[in-house]
Amino acid sequence: MSKVAVVFWSGTGNTEKMAEAVADGIKGKGAEFEIVSPSAFTPAKMDEFDAVAFGCPSMGNEQLEDSEFEPMFTAIESKLSGKKIALFGSYGWGDGEWMRNWNDQCVKDGAQMACDFVICNGEPDEKALEDCKALGAALS
Repeated sequence: MSKVAVVFWSGTGNTEKMAEAVADGIKGKGAEFEIVSPSAFTPAKMDEFDAVAFGCPSMGNEQLEDSEFEPMFTAIESKLSGKKIALFGSYGWGDGEWMRNWNDQCVKDGAQMACDFVICNGEPDEKALEDCKALGAALS
């Protein structure tokens, strides 16, 4: 049985709703999971999981949230090589450039992307939530 971490930051609750759907997808496959805040997710924690779902909304000029999430992600980036991961998040403007850049960086770091990333504009609709469940299942 695989063990999956769901690590996310949410300012308005949209990415949190997505994270809950990711967890539902993991549960549906019978895998073990843990929801971990960015402040508690350390490089050592990466070794405790077979796969990780990372969720962060677009902030500022299409970038990751920079006070909690981005510092955590920078700290664990050296642990991405060979790790099965998936990305998700919401945005309120732009066209998803932050997610494409983030995905490209993860691939460059050697991560094994379990599936395509999931993004939604604003609050996740039913399709976005179903896509998040599929993302969770793909990590399991």
